[in-house]
Amino acid sequence: MSDSHATSHVIVNNKPLRIAVLLSGSGSNLQVLINAMQAAELPIEIVGVISNREDAYAITRAKDASIPVAVLSHVASGKRMGIKTFESHASEQLNAWQPDLIVLAGFMRVLSGSFIDSAPAPMINLHPALLPAYKGLDTHQRAIQAGERHHGCSIHVVTAELDAGAVLTQALLEVNQKDSADSLQARVQKLEHQLLPWTILLIAKDVINLSNQGNENKATYLPALPLKLWLDK
Repeated sequence: MSDSHATSHVIVNNKPLRIAVLLSGSGSNLQVLINAMQAAELPIEIVGVISNREDAYAITRAKDASIPVAVLSHVASGKRMGIKTFESHASEQLNAWQPDLIVLAGFMRVLSGSFIDSAPAPMINLHPALLPAYKGLDTHQRAIQAGERHHGCSIHVVTAELDAGAVLTQALLEVNQKDSADSLQARVQKLEHQLLPWTILLIAKDVINLSNQGNENKATYLPALPLKLWLDK
């Protein structure tokens, strides 16, 4: 993370953490953040949502909460938007919103290193597996096929390499013998709904300092990351 981001996420004068969310699907994690924001349980302001799918239900969730939405799915001709075009529009929108933190919550496109490096704020991603295991897709089915005893979700810093950034927090559960990929996904999603706001609270309170990620030589009085939240669901 560049030095320009060093203090971008720190709350000043008790102002809420400004968050932009990138997503592709139903937005259940977005809804959790909206609920926590509206109930004043999280010191955040969701300044905007970007969806790369025009049929994502998350768009409805955002509009119902009067949150600005940018849908970047297709160009004027009707053709699906290429990643370079998406990144150009998304970058312009993020710079207009000026968030303190960018959250990828069920966002299903791989972003380029240049887009990530030029973003106006640190970027984190919610991944449905215990990284560094099971990067990429189909994590629940792969965990079952491998006979894993434990599974869960991770929140990590976004880097150009897929699902390879520093892991900030994790939530774990025990895999049941009767679990299918669908049932395991549903159980992990319950963990996601707890882990994401919990992690954002730690960032808002500067317990997790994103500007220090990757600086191994910096003295710290905090426990080594990742922080693991054990939730048996």
